[in-house]
This record gives sequence, structure tokens and C-alpha cells, in this order.
Amino acid sequence: MRVLFMCTANSCRSILSEALFNHLAPKGFEAVSAGSFPKGQVLPRSLTTLQHAGISIEGLSSKGNEAFEGNPPDIVITVCDKAAGEACPLYFGPALKSHWGLEDPSDVVGDESAIDAAFRATLARIELRCRAFFALPFTTLGHDELKRELDRIGAL
Repeated sequence: MRVLFMCTANSCRSILSEALFNHLAPKGFEAVSAGSFPKGQVLPRSLTTLQHAGISIEGLSSKGNEAFEGNPPDIVITVCDKAAGEACPLYFGPALKSHWGLEDPSDVVGDESAIDAAFRATLARIELRCRAFFALPFTTLGHDELKRELDRIGAL
């Protein structure tokens, strides 16, 4: 199952989600990320937050959703409110769509410890949601039931 995490800039929340999802993913699951208006580079603090958590940053890059035109995802999860309101490209086809909104830790103003705490809190929330995702009984869930479960997880 291929999951696409989307955000506007693809430099922070969607990158953190992609990396943590893949860190926890059992065989057969893969996450990628994209932005509707990609920044073109990953925020350095996103990368250091992942490294401090022991999560690989190999292969992470800021890219647009056109990168997946030839290999569409099964599920599209938006993680920022701006991206949630955007239409998904037609080539995403029948992908299930859900919104797992996250506040942007890069918007936090304060000293280094406050900013680091915001990034760690965001990563912890992503972990909670990913663990709930992997606990789902995928073999018994129909399309509509999976959509409801994805939306429920997004409220965690």
C-alpha cells in the first residue's frame, strides 16, 4: 500500500510524516510525500529532528505531486489545512483521501528549545497516528470503512 503525505511546501510536516511512516512501516507499506507548491528543499530542522529520533533521512526531498504521475498512491493524506482544500490531481485516480491536520512547527516563534519542542511534539503526533494506521485490520476493511478509520485517525 502506497501512502502520499501532502502539504503545501513539502519541507516539514509531510517530510516528517513520510520518514516516520516508513520508519515504522511493515513490509508492503510505503510512504512518499509531495507539495502542491514545493519549496524545493527540506527544512534543516526537519532533518535534524528526524536524525535525533533515530529515523533515516536518506532520500528525503521536497517535490511536487507530479513526481507520482506514473505511480499513483493508494491513499492521499493531507497534513496542512491549505493542502486539504486543494483538489488532488486527476492521476491520483481512486486514491482514498483523508486530512490529518498538523500545526506547522516551523511557524513557532521563540528560542531554540521552544522550536525544538514544537518539532518533537509534531513528530510525536505523527507517530501516534502512524501507529493507529498500522493497527487497522486492512484485510477486513472495505473502502468506506477505511475512509472512516483514516478520518478518525486524523482527529487523534
